[in-house]
Amino acid sequence: MTIPDYESLMLPVLQRLSDGAEIKVGELVRDLARTLKLSEEDLRLMLPSGAATTFGSRVGWAKTYLKQAGLVEQPKRGVVRIAKRGLHVLATQPKRVDNQFLEQFAEFVLFKTRSRTSINPSGCVVEAVRSVSALAQAPQERLDEAAKELLATLTDDILSAIKTCSPAFFEELVVQLLLKMGYGGSRKEAGKAVGRSGDGGIDGVIAEDRLGLDSIYVQAKRWQGSVGEPDIRNFLGALVGRGASKGVFITTSSFSEPARAFAARSIQQKLVLIDGERLAELMIEHDLGVSTVATYQVKRLDSDFFVDE
Repeated sequence: MTIPDYESLMLPVLQRLSDGAEIKVGELVRDLARTLKLSEEDLRLMLPSGAATTFGSRVGWAKTYLKQAGLVEQPKRGVVRIAKRGLHVLATQPKRVDNQFLEQFAEFVLFKTRSRTSINPSGCVVEAVRSVSALAQAPQERLDEAAKELLATLTDDILSAIKTCSPAFFEELVVQLLLKMGYGGSRKEAGKAVGRSGDGGIDGVIAEDRLGLDSIYVQAKRWQGSVGEPDIRNFLGALVGRGASKGVFITTSSFSEPARAFAARSIQQKLVLIDGERLAELMIEHDLGVSTVATYQVKRLDSDFFVDE
């Protein structure tokens, strides 16, 4: 039979998870293949990039979209289970669950909005123009939209993975990221410089450059809720107490508007706030914890080559 598209797989995924038990994603793929009576030939069919099987990829995307809408959860890496919202949806006996159906959930709408944004060279977020229909877009535009959606999904996956790791792993991750960004000198020096200093509000210190001409004080926290102004105020106080002029506060969550406003008002101490989304973007930009699975070259006609003089 023809392999269903990922939207057609959303409801079967929910139905397979309806018992509430945790299941490995690989097992989910195999169970759905049996339920849909897919042939071995169907299951061997690969994506054009050769990075994954077509069916496995589509199940993965169905799972990802359901997760973004809050219908399924991933309690740990490679494992999925249905959420309370997913059980409620199944209780309504929907005939089909697809992107249009998921748009009733605010979290899914926010995800789709994020996937349609891009970062310009100045670092500002720019909202992409939303077409009435993907079919109305030029091929290059469709590629760009797909790339943004893949980036938004990868960002979410990175944050989910970080939150399942230990605090010690997160601190090591921050060290590696700062090194890749050009801070801290050698890996050995950074390992000595960054760690729990025991000074309230400061988790570590890292050299700003390879010569160690200045130091940057770091606080790295895996937070669940929004980081508020009191937390930033305490961090600033710790910087003042150390006579430090530069600090970076890194979190897996977000910063409240008062927290950002307080950091912006700091004059003597330069404060940089990095929230979870920006952290993931920096990891992607500096190839930390990610790998390239496919590269597409888009070529165009070289008009000068065909000039016949």
